[in-house]
Amino acid sequence: MLPSRKMRVFVCKVPTDMRGSFDSLYKKAKDIIGLDPKSGHMFLFVNKFRNRVKVLFYDGTGFVIIAKRLDRGRFSQFNQYYRQNIILTQAEFALFLEGAAINKRFIESP
Repeated sequence: MLPSRKMRVFVCKVPTDMRGSFDSLYKKAKDIIGLDPKSGHMFLFVNKFRNRVKVLFYDGTGFVIIAKRLDRGRFSQFNQYYRQNIILTQAEFALFLEGAAINKRFIESP
């Protein structure tokens, strides 16, 4: 799914209103995650019911949003009280989008 092995997936730990689009996700990536959305990395946003996600990334020419809604079940929950950013590996990101449970124990900061 990720275009490059260097691309990282940063998780927004605050539940996100999925009605938002490019501008609101850009602002959350900048303000809450604290990184430039044009950095070439992906930014993952989950709604409060954990049944919908959006991923924002910049491909060099513009912003792209990937959205997914689960038919049943919920996406894995991340502990929002960690101080550092939560960064998913490519394998964890792929499993997350499939609806698998992710137990993210290793937290790293950018």
